[in-house]
Amino acid sequence: MSGSQNGNKVYVGLSGGVDSAVSAGLLKEEGYDVTGVFIKIWQPEFLECTWRTDRLDAMRVAATLGIPFKEIDLSDVYKKAVIDDMIREYSAGRTPNPDVLCNRYVKFGAFKEWAWAQGADLVATGHYARIEEHNDGYALLRGVDTNKDQSYFLWRLTQSDLSRTLLPVGHLTKPEVRAHALRLDLPNAKKKDSQGLCFVGDIDIESFLRRYIDTAPGSVLDTNGEVIGTHHGAALYTLGQRHGFTAQGTHEHYVISTDVAQNTVTVADSVTQAEVTRISLSDINLMTSCGSSLTAQSRYREKPVAISLYGDEVTFSTPHLAVPGQSLVIYDGDNCIGGGIIGTSVNR
Repeated sequence: MSGSQNGNKVYVGLSGGVDSAVSAGLLKEEGYDVTGVFIKIWQPEFLECTWRTDRLDAMRVAATLGIPFKEIDLSDVYKKAVIDDMIREYSAGRTPNPDVLCNRYVKFGAFKEWAWAQGADLVATGHYARIEEHNDGYALLRGVDTNKDQSYFLWRLTQSDLSRTLLPVGHLTKPEVRAHALRLDLPNAKKKDSQGLCFVGDIDIESFLRRYIDTAPGSVLDTNGEVIGTHHGAALYTLGQRHGFTAQGTHEHYVISTDVAQNTVTVADSVTQAEVTRISLSDINLMTSCGSSLTAQSRYREKPVAISLYGDEVTFSTPHLAVPGQSLVIYDGDNCIGGGIIGTSVNR
């Protein structure tokens, strides 16, 4: 963890989950002046309200730890910066990552700025990643638990963010976090992890989008342009997808392109036909300088692939599935140096 305790005032984002709760508990044990903060965000009216339950869990954690509790309503920020952007991107045929947007504009955006205004020296979250201070600044590293590592979602942070952020569980495995929760007698020690859209709840992306995007059935095409099936709306599909549509034949079909304007989806019998060797990036953010042996992930938890980075272009060592709108996160070993938003392929 970056920083030293010495009574430094830390505002911990308490989501109601066990990871942020343990983060608060560990920081208090280390001597920090800890305040737990519940961040209320926008929630669609068609979903069962979950934030009240999460807030109650966060309050109980704060009471158990004996730390002050605050809450901040960032519903408007979340709706505009995360949800509205996500809907625009899908409507245009791209596939954004709402968790990346949430971290940039909510947790390390509006929440961070509010915490500074409240007098906090540092903010902390329950992300499984690590921050280390080096001679030339701060480095964001993968979490020790390779199955839970969340550095992928933090690539848009800056040196300023890293210098005033603590990630207390990044050096722990999930079982170790659960053990700390039991040791601290936290009321949510056995609470299940959330699997839904960042902060919104347990809902799949397609069901969510169909509430906000006008969709109509359309044609599924083969690589020759022949109609072989139907789909529910081209904006709902992403490259590599192999379900949610009908297509002739008994073998699996993979989406290799979509055309929102024509409302068509093209499929092939192998996802390799959607793979590319070179792409352009936009919104590039590099937290540290690039090394000579870079790898990248275009999806969370996928196996990193070797790349070369030249300006805003990335060349993959082997053909790779890179979905426009998604995040390409770049690493030098365990060091997450940054990333960018995947654009169009430069060539195949």
